[in-house]
Amino acid sequence: MKFAILHRDQWLCAIDKPCGMMVHRSSRSTDALFIMGLLRDQLGQRVWPIHRLDRATSGVLLFALDSETAGELGQQMMAREIGKRYLCVVRGHVDDEGLIDHPLKLEGHGPEQEAVTEYRCLGRMELPIPIGRYPSARYSLVEARPRTGRMHQLRRHFKHLFHPIIGDTTYGEGRHNRLFRQHLSSHRLLLHASEMELQHPSSDELLRLHAPLSGEFRSLVEAQFQSSNASL
Repeated sequence: MKFAILHRDQWLCAIDKPCGMMVHRSSRSTDALFIMGLLRDQLGQRVWPIHRLDRATSGVLLFALDSETAGELGQQMMAREIGKRYLCVVRGHVDDEGLIDHPLKLEGHGPEQEAVTEYRCLGRMELPIPIGRYPSARYSLVEARPRTGRMHQLRRHFKHLFHPIIGDTTYGEGRHNRLFRQHLSSHRLLLHASEMELQHPSSDELLRLHAPLSGEFRSLVEAQFQSSNASL
């Protein structure tokens, strides 16, 4: 398996992570293949992950190609100097824009940690399909920019707003996930890391990484939402 390379130089490599693969080995998983190992083989050298994406999330995934660069980018990450933009589809019609300031516990236990997410609505749609006590089903295409990097932050934050992300089998709603599978042929978590901005550790220049929507996620958005392709 070969990954789409979004950027590569002697310090960094960014790929477009496919949905359904774990970044690295975990005691919770029985997977035989992991992105770190496959990318190492593809590049012919060791790689250091700078951040994580859930198995079911697609999009920009950044690696360092040496330990010193990994340390520098880790400092940028801890200082919240790396900007991230996600696209997702959520249940219901969200506000035009908003700020979610809702602390989260690590894996649901322990002390609460600051967690903040900005979002804005890029499009809305309504399907004439009864669901529950409602005669139709409403959904929103959302751009989300997390200011912090807590585990499952976006999935948990949109659940907190009562607008869970479609396809989320942990924090979402089964009846809406089933509707998307049965009526829209959507069988994945509709969450995609579309952009990342950081200061290049060697040149100090601003580096923008972009992974456009593709596959069934893009087809669904283009068919159901009135949004410009520039947003994708």
